[in-house]
Amino acid sequence: MTTDPILDLVLLRIRLYARRRIAWLRKTWQEEGNPGGPLTVTHAEIDACLDDIDSPGAEKQWYHSDEQIIRLNQEIKETEDLMLSDETSRFSLLHKIFRISREESDIFQLCLALKLDPGLSRLYAYLHDHAGRGYASEELALRLFGYGRSSIRRADSSLAKWELVHEKETGTNDPVMLSCDRFIFQWILGQDLADDLLVPVSRYYSNRPPLENWPVDRTVALLERIVNNGTGLARVNITGLEGSGRRTLASTLCACFDMSLLAVRVDPGENWSSIFMRAQRQAILENCGIAWYGEAVHELTWPNTLTCTPLQFVICETGQKPKASEGIHDLFVEIPALIYSEQQELIQRFIPASDAWDKEQLDILLSQHRLTIGDITAMSERDVQNLDEAKESLSASTRNRLGSLAQLLECPFGQDDLVISGFLRESLADFIYEARERKRFWENERARNLFPQGRGLIGLFSGPPGTGKTMAAQVIAARLGLELYRIDLSAVVSKYVGETSQNLERILSRAANLDIVLLFDEADALFGKRTEVKDAHDRFANTDTSHLLQAIENYRGIAILATNRKENIDHAFIRRLRYVLDFPKPDAHHRKEIWTKVLDKLLTNEQQPSLNGQLNVLTQVELTGSQIKYALLSAVFSAGRDKKNLGMTHLIRGIDRELMKEGRTLSTREREKLMEHAE
Repeated sequence: MTTDPILDLVLLRIRLYARRRIAWLRKTWQEEGNPGGPLTVTHAEIDACLDDIDSPGAEKQWYHSDEQIIRLNQEIKETEDLMLSDETSRFSLLHKIFRISREESDIFQLCLALKLDPGLSRLYAYLHDHAGRGYASEELALRLFGYGRSSIRRADSSLAKWELVHEKETGTNDPVMLSCDRFIFQWILGQDLADDLLVPVSRYYSNRPPLENWPVDRTVALLERIVNNGTGLARVNITGLEGSGRRTLASTLCACFDMSLLAVRVDPGENWSSIFMRAQRQAILENCGIAWYGEAVHELTWPNTLTCTPLQFVICETGQKPKASEGIHDLFVEIPALIYSEQQELIQRFIPASDAWDKEQLDILLSQHRLTIGDITAMSERDVQNLDEAKESLSASTRNRLGSLAQLLECPFGQDDLVISGFLRESLADFIYEARERKRFWENERARNLFPQGRGLIGLFSGPPGTGKTMAAQVIAARLGLELYRIDLSAVVSKYVGETSQNLERILSRAANLDIVLLFDEADALFGKRTEVKDAHDRFANTDTSHLLQAIENYRGIAILATNRKENIDHAFIRRLRYVLDFPKPDAHHRKEIWTKVLDKLLTNEQQPSLNGQLNVLTQVELTGSQIKYALLSAVFSAGRDKKNLGMTHLIRGIDRELMKEGRTLSTREREKLMEHAE
């Protein structure tokens, strides 16, 4: 016995049908007579098979001629009438929701009964007349419920389409094993557990109060026309910053329709059709809406063969939208970024320790970063106590959002570490000032009208390797208090036409909503000149380049493009950049300054006096700042291996190693001049 009366009736019904079938089988077996000897197959069995004693027609006729079986038929009818009168149990709701036919229900009940009482496996084996077939099968259902020999299991049935029953091949010429789905079985028993396939990728969202500027009322009014009028499926595309509350808005909208929200993450390469079906099945049974999210969710095609839960949400990044699908009404909602007062209010609400923070420093934090609800709740979960911990929490959130698309670069350098011309120093100071003031400036409507495009801050740094382009980017990020991320070209550049621009747009769409500085090394590999069109490949390649240039030009954040080959960058693109700075190789004066700075940082005070007199000679060798730094590093290790103080011999060895990378060495005259100062 179970705790649910309808399930007790299911078990009773299966046993009654089994009792009737067994009575018939025993009758036919008795008519076969005594065994015909030690043969594996007896003569009587062969005769029974040839005469088709166990035919569906003969069995059906006998059921209406034997008085004991007629009484059994009446008991079956009474049981089935009781089952049909039930309208409130989960068993009954399952049939209504998925429109399960009588034939499908017979198969389902056969599988369900075995789940309810595993001891029935011996009964099923007996009915199969085979000890190894203690399971439900279509063949068993056909004879048990009087369908004869024609198939009742269809590929488009609710049992198959919704995977209420699973099939498994058991062996050659053996019936296919049928079994009740585990999630469906648990749901019928009243256990509201998640589907096994969805457990790692889904979670329920509880309803939270929305922010005042969220478009809740307007969206609900639009949804009511679709949901309440039964005119189709509503799919709401919610865009906004990562952590802006997109799933929270979805749960708020669901609550307006007395529904909860199931959020499902879709990862590339997952079994989309199966996850889609399982999520719909669970949401329909649990009265939920579904919020789909993940990197590739907007690129997926929705199956149109299933009846879906009426509220569906697609959580996208700005500029993304799901593929159109027949019978689906798409609505588009963008969550606005938090305004300054909302950021203040949420920080005070979720982070009590913020009351003691320095107000001026907190103001700088709020003005330089676009905080989201997710950022603030993450701070609360981390139990941040001061501004430094708050900044670290923001950095962790940024790293999570960019993932493998970019690499975080440390920014240990200050402005004094840069050895550059006065013009370059002033230009970088202008760049930093504009980066600090740009948000306030673009709040001016007249300025926005005058510059509808090109509001991002993009700089092109060109020059030979090792001249300070990357260091300048690190200094800029450090002065701004922002993190510097270098774009991994291997994650962007693709040999397939169109994919490179798509990859870049995906990175820029994420980075545009983050307070970071982007660095594109080897920018000429992305933003090269368009070529003369000689064939279709050239035409598509030029189209790809045009998309790349347009994507970076429309970027609203801060980006630095570094290149060793400025001449390979598209000239039309360069003209639209406001900061195009050349980093030349250092002259003798700057080389001496670089040698001095690197020596001061790398050597102790005791080691330096013996080299100070040799700086004028070292600066005569044409090296870049990077070459000087690594030449000295090699020299330090060489001196360590020789167990001597650093000397000119070690420096010459380090310089030679750096020059070899360019395919050259010290000239005889340079070497002799340096050796004159060797100890």
